[in-house]
Amino acid sequence: MTSQDNQNQITTTSQDSLDSQAATLDSTAVAQNGNEQKANDQTASEQIDLAHIDIAAITDTANLPQPSLQPIQQATYKANTTDFIVNELLPLDFTGEGEHLWLHIEKSGINTAYLAKLLSEWADIPLRDVGYSGLKDRHALTTQWFSLRIPKKQLPPTEFAPVDIGENETVTILAQHWHNKKLNRGTHRANQFVITLRDIQFASASDENVDDGSNASPEQLLSAKEAVEQHLTRIGENGVPNYFGPQRFGRQGNNVREALSLFARPPREPRPQPKKSKRKRAPREQNTMELSAARSLIFNEILAARVRDGSWNTGLAGEVFNLDGSGSIFTSETLDDTLHARLDSGDIHPTAVLWGTGNDKVTGSAADLETEVVQHSPLLMQLATGLEQRDIKAQRRALRLPIEALSWEWSDDQTLVLNFTLTTGSFATSVLASLVQELES
Repeated sequence: MTSQDNQNQITTTSQDSLDSQAATLDSTAVAQNGNEQKANDQTASEQIDLAHIDIAAITDTANLPQPSLQPIQQATYKANTTDFIVNELLPLDFTGEGEHLWLHIEKSGINTAYLAKLLSEWADIPLRDVGYSGLKDRHALTTQWFSLRIPKKQLPPTEFAPVDIGENETVTILAQHWHNKKLNRGTHRANQFVITLRDIQFASASDENVDDGSNASPEQLLSAKEAVEQHLTRIGENGVPNYFGPQRFGRQGNNVREALSLFARPPREPRPQPKKSKRKRAPREQNTMELSAARSLIFNEILAARVRDGSWNTGLAGEVFNLDGSGSIFTSETLDDTLHARLDSGDIHPTAVLWGTGNDKVTGSAADLETEVVQHSPLLMQLATGLEQRDIKAQRRALRLPIEALSWEWSDDQTLVLNFTLTTGSFATSVLASLVQELES
């Protein structure tokens, strides 16, 4: 849809940010005396001046490259709570028996963890006996399942009607069933999204009147909207880059800052095991949010490099492939016609590493690219080293995000309603970023 020149133009911000950070980090490195400190005890945070790192810019996912220029210049989402609807898809046949009460709940303005706490207080049970599959956006209208372990099925005398919620927070129980199992994390298959984009300004218009639709002719508006619909058709067939969304990094990238602070401290030592125990238990790392942010930033930068060279959906020699719709992976040193056909059909996807120890499955050009991206940036090197020191195991994540059941409807010339389904662990903002250049919330 765009020339290579256009692609280079829309991808320079993220790379320039990392390049400038590399120069800054190199110039502010603190000299180390190898005779005084062991290399294994050094951390990158001791070598760089964190005050000179623009974490907010590096973690701004709007700077990440896209395969083609987005047809919408600017749009607003989440203007209202109902502009961002998320429905958890969890097909299940309930037994009607057992001591686990499953509740299907619609909520808005309240986060999942706090709602779980309110449910545990209502049922007078430990918080650990409340289960849910995933975290849902607070600033949205969402539906999801919770399970409560109710000993002997003795329900509270009053219905669940929380009072410790704000004026703009709502909770409604849609359905309930008894079941013989607790709801564990990561159980649901996918999430359905209904997202409304408002105040759309088109990127394809040469006349500023078409940008906002104010004085555009019917023919001009029709052409601009057709460009959007052609783009939607294309990403519905081919998918989008599977970037981690901005919520993974926190406000202004604070989760990455916390990861840097975490990695500046020595890793926890393993707990001593009883003499009779043969298990080697690794130290439990409680800083899940910080560790996830570190891995996500490294993954996004590797994926950005793959988008720039065009291999994000075509594969490289030594690639690790993911079987669509599953966690299964396999390796291939070369790309043959069969693999190309499977890639084109969406049956398999190239992957990149979620950084950690044991990243030995990837080889060849794919491995060289991952190593080069990390080694090019002292910041990414610091994060990678911190993850390895905490013995976080490497995993793989698909580079391509398939979009299921994508449909759309124009409410008016500047309002577009999108409806689509994404597998668990992916971000709707990645779909929006492939469509809109400047997304306001």
